[in-house]
Amino acid sequence: MTMTPRLRKFALTAHVISSVGWLGAVAGFLALAVAGLTSQDVQMARAAYLAMELTGWFVIVPLSLASPLTGLVQSLGTTWGLFRHYWVLVKFLITIPSTIVLLLHMRPIGHLAGVAAKTTFSSADLRGLKIQLVANAGAALLVLLVATTLSVYKPRGMTRYGRRKQREQRTAPQS
Repeated sequence: MTMTPRLRKFALTAHVISSVGWLGAVAGFLALAVAGLTSQDVQMARAAYLAMELTGWFVIVPLSLASPLTGLVQSLGTTWGLFRHYWVLVKFLITIPSTIVLLLHMRPIGHLAGVAAKTTFSSADLRGLKIQLVANAGAALLVLLVATTLSVYKPRGMTRYGRRKQREQRTAPQS
């Protein structure tokens, strides 16, 4: 099923907004994680970790769910297809595990925000978890940059399924 041009543009716009928004939100999250880790000001660190939890649940998680969903709609409703081109399939196989990992990492983020909300929080508390959050956010940013690069460059290469479908379309009688 192919979408009408108007619907295709709407779906593409939704996909680009959610994907680029996810990338930008993760970059902001990384900045907060670095600020929380390196700040000598306890109030600044507390604010960073509280903001990270809010950003995670209300910005990053919704965008991480919207991006693969809109990508799936885009792939199934256009000639790109989900299984025809390697770059589309790789992007999908990158974003689904990334979303799952994000959901699993929201619990430690919530824990750190809970500790930061307590008045006894110090900049030395949970140093290992703070470092882990910086590393995870950096890795997430790298993965999202790879997915974005694939979207822009669209490397050549069709899957076996894609080549077969292409042959079928060429040999199908024209109506």
